[in-house]
Amino acid sequence: MKKPKGTAPDLDALEVVCAYKFNDHALLERAITHRSWAHEQVAPGQEEEARRLHNEAFEFVGDSVLGLIIANYLFQSYPEVTEGELSRMKHQLVSAPTLAKASARLTIGEYLRMGHGEEKSGGRRKHALLADAFEAVLAAIFFDGGLDAATDFIHRALGDELEGVDPASAAAADYKTMLQERLQASHGATPQYEVIETAGPPHRRTFHVEVNWNDGSVRGQGRTIKAAEIAAARLALERMEAERQAAAAD
Repeated sequence: MKKPKGTAPDLDALEVVCAYKFNDHALLERAITHRSWAHEQVAPGQEEEARRLHNEAFEFVGDSVLGLIIANYLFQSYPEVTEGELSRMKHQLVSAPTLAKASARLTIGEYLRMGHGEEKSGGRRKHALLADAFEAVLAAIFFDGGLDAATDFIHRALGDELEGVDPASAAAADYKTMLQERLQASHGATPQYEVIETAGPPHRRTFHVEVNWNDGSVRGQGRTIKAAEIAAARLALERMEAERQAAAAD
């Protein structure tokens, strides 16, 4: 195994950012280590050695811990809502855009260890990478301090999102979030929304919005721009699902 190189991250400063003092700094160090950095430290073909260094397994654990904490919070906070409403709120809170935003607020990207290529490509600002790092840091806190410590971290890091979520807002945001995540997973792209037409008198406007992605576009309409965007996202998801089913039937 090669000797690790590069400037060591300031773990003490990151602890201040996370408002959590680690008993085992090695957990935090692994949580902020991207696979690109790990592969630069080991000989070619030493995948097992690299896995011991990088944070992908931590991301896996963090995802599950986050889901449990959010599910418990929503169950306790909204005892009267349906399972479907709880699921939509949970989806909104654990989505990659939400986690990336929280990670950016905490400046976690500044502390990441990553390879030269990833660094040059702007890895510290990539939303997917920031969301993954957030989950990895959560896992490190869970391993070090248990579920209570992890829960406290989530309540601090996602405080604004937890306060702002409700069944109505989650239902409205759900289609746009699902479309964005689906396109990022399949095309590596994000949907682009554009107001195409505005009709009607000022007090009864109808907005027509077109959503575009790599190989398609649809239009939706609504009484507000946001409502029209949501309608367009819903229609886009319906088209994609119909195309998927048609392809599967061939």
